[in-house]
Amino acid sequence: MAEPAKSSPLSELRIALPSLPMRLQEVGRFVAANDYDATTRSMRDLAAVAGADPAAFTRLAKAIGYSGWDELRAALTEARRPLQLAPFSVRAKSRRHGPNADVALVTDKLDAEAAGLLRIPAQPIAEAARALHIAKRIWITGYRSCRSVAELLNYELRLFRPDQVQIVGGSGPDDLDLGAFRPGEAVIVIGFLPYTHASVRVVQAAYRAGATLIAIADSVAAPMAEGADHVLLFEAASSPGFFPSLTGAIAIAQSLAAVTFSLGGTAAKKRLQDTEVRLAAASTYVSEKG
Repeated sequence: MAEPAKSSPLSELRIALPSLPMRLQEVGRFVAANDYDATTRSMRDLAAVAGADPAAFTRLAKAIGYSGWDELRAALTEARRPLQLAPFSVRAKSRRHGPNADVALVTDKLDAEAAGLLRIPAQPIAEAARALHIAKRIWITGYRSCRSVAELLNYELRLFRPDQVQIVGGSGPDDLDLGAFRPGEAVIVIGFLPYTHASVRVVQAAYRAGATLIAIADSVAAPMAEGADHVLLFEAASSPGFFPSLTGAIAIAQSLAAVTFSLGGTAAKKRLQDTEVRLAAASTYVSEKG
């Protein structure tokens, strides 16, 4: 899987957190959840909000390889600068020539998609599904093209957990749902480069609420992976074509639904059957002939 040449300061912070002393872990989590404030407010103001000693921010910066808070703050500021790029047209290649050029492109794309699926590890998905199984409520979000993946996962999970699964912003403004996250709930965020600001806001809200965060992303350095409890990686950039691939994300989403249903046992099957009865009564599907 393709990784950026240099990891972001938030990624460095996330990786270092488990090895830090408990107090520095608390300060590090505060910075990860409030990276905008970290770039715009004084260290003393941040310390007052975090309930920490201002010197703890300097110790945190040095613990992850910076000379002090000013250098870490500068790196956070630089990381927040918007990328000026054309994320899709830059992937476009000139049309191939020859009688079978179009077929060859399709073949190459299908081969790349199949190879990418084989490189998705199963264990992290199973662990994330166990977190979904015990979650009191499941929130799902994906913006722009990733909305389709979020909608699919939402649909499959609601077939057997109709009252406990919800799309962020599905019934009103996103910010109302962000304020409704609670401990014991799970928040799934789906995304690939270029990442949306909206997805970062969801991640920060989940972090502040103490909810379990599950990231379905194309890189461990993705903003939604910062501080996530479960990071499920798929290959978006390795497939040819002007648009990144969502095949791996869809496979992960469907695998999460399948394992979560299996963990639900007879209760999940009963709820699924109840849903099927309701759909049949509503004549949702076309009758089979024959």
